[in-house]
Amino acid sequence: MTRVLGLDPGTATTGFGVVESDGNALRLVEYGAIITPANLPMPERLRLIYLQLNDLLARARVDAAAVEKLFFNKNVTTALSVGQGRGVALLAAAMAGVAVFEYTPLEVKQAMAGYGRATKDQVQQMVRMILNLDDIPRPDDAADALAIAICHLQSARMREVYGIPAT
Repeated sequence: MTRVLGLDPGTATTGFGVVESDGNALRLVEYGAIITPANLPMPERLRLIYLQLNDLLARARVDAAAVEKLFFNKNVTTALSVGQGRGVALLAAAMAGVAVFEYTPLEVKQAMAGYGRATKDQVQQMVRMILNLDDIPRPDDAADALAIAICHLQSARMREVYGIPAT
C-alpha cells in the first residue's frame, strides 16, 4: 500500500489531495485546499501554508509527495508568487522526511488523459472516473492536486514494472 500527497502550490490557494494505491486500485483518502487571506502580508501567508501542510503531513502519513513543477509564466508576478508557495510545499515535505517528486503540467495531462494538451476539464473528469467519485473535486486546485498524486502513482508503477530507478 502506497499513500501519496499531491500538491498544486500557490500562495492564495494550495490544493492538496491524498491518494492510496493498493496494486492497481486507487482510493481517495482526502482532498481540499489551503486558502490564505489576500490581505495578509506574504510572510504570514507562507507561514500559514507551511503550518497547515505540516498538520496535513502529520495526519496523512504519506510515503511520498508529488508537486507540480513551475513552468514559465508570462506574468512574472504570478510566477514568483507561485514559486514562493511551491518552495514552502517542498520545504514542508522535506522537513517531514517525505520523498518529493516533481511533474510538469504536460506530464500530468499525459498520465491522466493520455494527451499532453488535454484540457483542464478532461483531466478533472479523469480524476473523477479513476477515483470513482460522483462529482469533480472542488476547488480546481484540489482536483489538480489529486491528478498530480495519481500521475505519481502511475509513474511509480511504471518505474517498478520496468526496473527504472526513481529520480
